[in-house]
Amino acid sequence: MTLDTLPLQAAIMFAVAIVLALAGAWLLLRLRRPQSEARVYAYRMTGIMALAGGIVLAMSATAIWQWSVEG
Repeated sequence: MTLDTLPLQAAIMFAVAIVLALAGAWLLLRLRRPQSEARVYAYRMTGIMALAGGIVLAMSATAIWQWSVEG
């Protein structure tokens, strides 16, 4: 798999995955400073969901890329 075989849909998915993962990591890193109880809960839930969403989306984009090369 080389970059010239990357379908447009997979490239868009990778871009969105990077944004989600960075946003989730940023929210989780914000927990290093003291926050109110409500913010800790919101940052933790949103950060974990965004990070997990980015990882799953990147795996799906990789699968689409691999299938497009095989087919």
